[in-house]
Amino acid sequence: MFDAIVIGSGMSGGIAAKELCERGLKTLVLERGRKIEPGKDYSDSLQPWEVSTAGMVPEKDLENYPVQSQCYAMSSANKDFWVNDLENPYTTPEGKPFSWIRGYHLGGRSLMWGRQSYRMSQMDFEANAKDGHGSDWPIRYDDLAPWYDHIEEFIGVSGSQEGLDQLPDGKFLPPFAMNDMELIFKDAVESKFPGRKVIPARVANLSEAQPHHEELGRATCQVRSLCERGCSYGAYHSSLSSSLPAAERTGNLTIITDAIVHSIIHDPKTGRATGVRVIDQNSKVGKTYEAKIIFSNASTIGTAQILLNSKSEAFPTGLANSSDQVGRNIMDHVYALSTAGIFPNAPDTYYRGRKPGGIYVPRFRNVTEDGADFLRGYGFQGGASRMSWRSSALGQPGVGVELKERTRKLGPWLMYVGGFGEMLPYETNRVTLGKGKDQWGIPIVHIDCEIGENEKKMIGQINADGKAMVEAAGGIVVSQKTEPGTFGLGIHEMGTARMGTDPKNSVLNKYNQTHDVPNLFITDGSAMASSGCQNPSLTYMALSARAAHHATKFLKEGKL
Repeated sequence: MFDAIVIGSGMSGGIAAKELCERGLKTLVLERGRKIEPGKDYSDSLQPWEVSTAGMVPEKDLENYPVQSQCYAMSSANKDFWVNDLENPYTTPEGKPFSWIRGYHLGGRSLMWGRQSYRMSQMDFEANAKDGHGSDWPIRYDDLAPWYDHIEEFIGVSGSQEGLDQLPDGKFLPPFAMNDMELIFKDAVESKFPGRKVIPARVANLSEAQPHHEELGRATCQVRSLCERGCSYGAYHSSLSSSLPAAERTGNLTIITDAIVHSIIHDPKTGRATGVRVIDQNSKVGKTYEAKIIFSNASTIGTAQILLNSKSEAFPTGLANSSDQVGRNIMDHVYALSTAGIFPNAPDTYYRGRKPGGIYVPRFRNVTEDGADFLRGYGFQGGASRMSWRSSALGQPGVGVELKERTRKLGPWLMYVGGFGEMLPYETNRVTLGKGKDQWGIPIVHIDCEIGENEKKMIGQINADGKAMVEAAGGIVVSQKTEPGTFGLGIHEMGTARMGTDPKNSVLNKYNQTHDVPNLFITDGSAMASSGCQNPSLTYMALSARAAHHATKFLKEGKL
């Protein structure tokens, strides 16, 4: 028997494993996908001419990846990091598409994530209680602040100190400097819209590796912008670069890959979870592992699937589901509402490298500016770059010296900004178990969700604000997406086992402990009671570290 089992090795699972191991618990990590070896499986060392089909995924392969290929980060260089959609089915209602982006391998999506790392604020933790949507968070910002500190220092987050209530500062490495056009954009926006700020993106890339990073074999970011292929320098945080190596050095970690979790076992006599049933991905043989405490970090949809499939006489609708909230309230961010502009009169300057993040405009609607007829708000991510010689050479007539001269000249500056809007929790947006089963005999999930009226009201204002900011800096808008991306493409799905103060309308308490089963903890995106408009991974990791601390304490006190 293990002291703890962690289901999933991704963003939150890696941190949960690290924290439990460092507190002396013999911990088993169960990963449904294959083992990844960075030196063998990363492709960041490939030169451009070594990447097949110029990075584009061939049409014959796209047949297996109709959903995954919608993600900006997928290419022929990292195709093996994404699941085969045909082998891992799920269903959606007609007219309600959901793009479930997945990576089934050791480290999960922490290998391909965008690394944007922002704290939620006091305003975010109070929002549900103030406007009556969703369950009241059982914690507030002050409860999580020291754990944000803990995670930022461990993983390494570059950023700037700004003093904004809606986007708290943290323990940052130096920010990646803005380029000339981004500085022009910053000056223009902040002067013409006094309630708005333009700041360097906060990213989990090591702008300056610290000794504790180097002890784990990590190095300073090389500014190559190849992160989604895996980083051989360990310069961005992933489970494979930092959290799992930290757990391994304690001597308390066991990892089993190719172990698909079928369900969690519950003992009605003690009211505790006793173990986890798994099915070997390759042999399809079942096995059971036992532990004193269990952490589910299988992802928002994966955790819901496991709980709903863990039925018993005590929990006929799924484990820890007396509230009927498991699977409900799934959220994602309103995503892909981008505005792009060119700046023909900007300075003829350039920059070095391809930094891992551009700029961020923290939320201002319903903060420093009125939100018109919608609740909550949105932030903007973006950046500026020089258009390359391709814009003046490829597809244009010309030969000889004149064509060569054109290829030596850079195009104009291009700036884009994209809104990330907060989504409210709706009980009707939910994950259930479908009628069919996958090849391992596990019921496939059915995802039924759509954005609500509040989110629809944001769309026009996001586009109007994006256009106004680009034009304020002297840009000419050349493209604008007027419809959000398919639900799920924000890759910030969350909320299916939410935290709350009332066991009747929530699944988890203030320690991420299920109300119904005291030794079962959930610290992936499922736990979120609201989405904020910030990228959520930093919050998942902070919740995981905090829950591991309390779970260990309760275990040693004999409360579990």
